[in-house]
Amino acid sequence: MQQLRSIKLAAFDVDGVLTDGRIHYLSDGTEMLSFHVHDGAAIKRLLQRGIQVALITGRASPMVGKRALELGIPHVFQNVGDKLDVLRGLATRLGLDAGACAYVGDDWPDLDVLGWVGLPIAPANAQPEVRAAAALVTAAAGGCGVAAEVSRLLLESRQP
Repeated sequence: MQQLRSIKLAAFDVDGVLTDGRIHYLSDGTEMLSFHVHDGAAIKRLLQRGIQVALITGRASPMVGKRALELGIPHVFQNVGDKLDVLRGLATRLGLDAGACAYVGDDWPDLDVLGWVGLPIAPANAQPEVRAAAALVTAAAGGCGVAAEVSRLLLESRQP
């Protein structure tokens, strides 16, 4: 519980965490992603309660930028090759150490980040190595309310 209370930055991978990991292309080449409405409301609650939120993804997608803008997510990093470097840099700019950071990831590119943060989290359907590296595995699968579950835990840990 103390570990949850100490988190000041919750960072999320996108594909496989905030989405179910599938990428749909329409016949005109337009990309389509699905985000869960519960995750959006939960991210807004985190921001309202003073917990910083970041998205760090290895792909670039206009849909990610659009969703982040809708939710007011201030820290969005796309097309990232080294997620750990990006998160460390953000934490430094925010004056945070690793113990104040949580990261939610589902695949091998997330392993280094999960090893650095104070609270490593994986969705229920993450790769086995990622689940093994996580201190917390959500009941929800990617795209099915992972951020809502994480948000609930973080905010409930702060209640008297």
